[in-house]
Amino acid sequence: MPRHHTETATTAAPAAGERARHAGVTAADGGLLLLRLAFGLPLAGHGAQKLFGLFGGRGLTVTGKGFESLGYRPGKLFAAIGGLSELLGGLGLTLGLFTPLAAAAIVGVMINAMVTVTAAHGLWVDKGGMEYNIGIAVVALAVTAIGPGRLALDHYLPWGRGGWPHAALALGLGGLGAALVLAL
Repeated sequence: MPRHHTETATTAAPAAGERARHAGVTAADGGLLLLRLAFGLPLAGHGAQKLFGLFGGRGLTVTGKGFESLGYRPGKLFAAIGGLSELLGGLGLTLGLFTPLAAAAIVGVMINAMVTVTAAHGLWVDKGGMEYNIGIAVVALAVTAIGPGRLALDHYLPWGRGGWPHAALALGLGGLGAALVLAL
C-alpha cells in the first residue's frame, strides 16, 4: 500500500477498477487545493493592497511611507518588493505554479514581517504577534514538501511531486532573500 498520494504500489498489479480510481483526483489533491486557495488568494490580495490600493489597500506610495517608518529605505522600493513577493508568491501557491519559488517568496516576506513587526509582540496574533506569519510560511513550505497535488499547474513538472530538496530550496531562498532585505 502506498504511503504517499504520489507513490504507487509495486507488489501486485491493481485491478482495472483500482487503476481507474487511482488515476483520478484524490482527497489529498482536493485538500491541497483548498490549502493553496485559502492561503494563496488572501496573500495575493494583500500584495495587491500594497501595490495597487485594491481591496481597501492604500497603494504603493502610502505603503512605502509605512515601510520607511519601519526602517526600510527607500520605503517605496521595499514596499514594491514586499507587495510583489506577496502577490506573485500568493498567486504561485494558489495555482500550484513554480511552487518552490512561490514558497520562497512567501517565506522571505513572512520572515521580514516577523523581524520588523510581529516578533516584538510575542507569539499570539491578538497581541500583534507572529502566529499568523508562522502559519503562512509553514503552509507554503508544507505544500512544497508534499507537492501541490494533481490540481496544480506544476503537477507534470519535475518539482510538482514535492520532496525535501524542493522544500529546502524554498526555505533556503526565502531565508537568503529575507536576510538580504534586512541587511540593506
